[in-house]
Amino acid sequence: MLEIFFTKILIFAILGAVLTGYTCSLMGTFVVRMNLSSLGFAMSHAAFAGAALGIFLKNDPLIFALLFSVFVSLALGPLADKAKLKTDVVIGVIFSLSMALGLLFLNLSPDTAMSSTALRILWGSVLGMTTADIIYLLIISVIAILFVMMFFKEINAILFDRKLARASGINDKPFYYLILFLTSVTVAFSLKLVGGLLVFALMVNPTSSVYQFSYDMKKIIILSPIVGVFSCLLGILISFAFDLPTGSSIAIVCSAIFGISVLISPKRRKG
Repeated sequence: MLEIFFTKILIFAILGAVLTGYTCSLMGTFVVRMNLSSLGFAMSHAAFAGAALGIFLKNDPLIFALLFSVFVSLALGPLADKAKLKTDVVIGVIFSLSMALGLLFLNLSPDTAMSSTALRILWGSVLGMTTADIIYLLIISVIAILFVMMFFKEINAILFDRKLARASGINDKPFYYLILFLTSVTVAFSLKLVGGLLVFALMVNPTSSVYQFSYDMKKIIILSPIVGVFSCLLGILISFAFDLPTGSSIAIVCSAIFGISVLISPKRRKG
């Protein structure tokens, strides 16, 4: 019975790592290419604030993490457009507010602030993955893949230059807003594996690593998720081997791969 239990945990860990690494890194190609690296910070901390509110209300943290992330994604684009500000400026405001709210909600929940649930939200825990989590991750992965396959030409044009894409007749706003929405949902469902404070590393680092070797958007979209999956699997292996937090291990692996890619990058040698 015990052997079946540990086998199930291992299978869920592998599936969760593959799906989280793939989807986060796939969405990361948009985040990095559009110079919205801080979007990962904003979304992850919005999810963290929502999860903390869930703990405070003694409700499911994942539901509130999803609600907060989706709210931020839906408000971010229109807010930046209406305020005539760069998206990064609005992201900075949302990031600081989300972090403050998250810490406030945890502080208002002294009995649970350092509970296993709170720690899983902060740092991630592979032991927290459930069948429902795997299904949610699989659904968002399929949606993200279909989105890229169906609208690659439009997406590629928007990633290259939104103004130029608009001038060529592409309505960029629906695609831009959908990218923000898919990113927020991906972040929320990745909380249990990577943690709210570190999920942005998985979103930004793999794509940034691949960028060191190629400018081809197709190659980047294909290779970034592969690097993300590898980072997750190796991070989980290290966390199991040395009894370390899952999210921290994955973030360290992502960062190490990025550091190595910068050192051996052909672009660096050309520069």
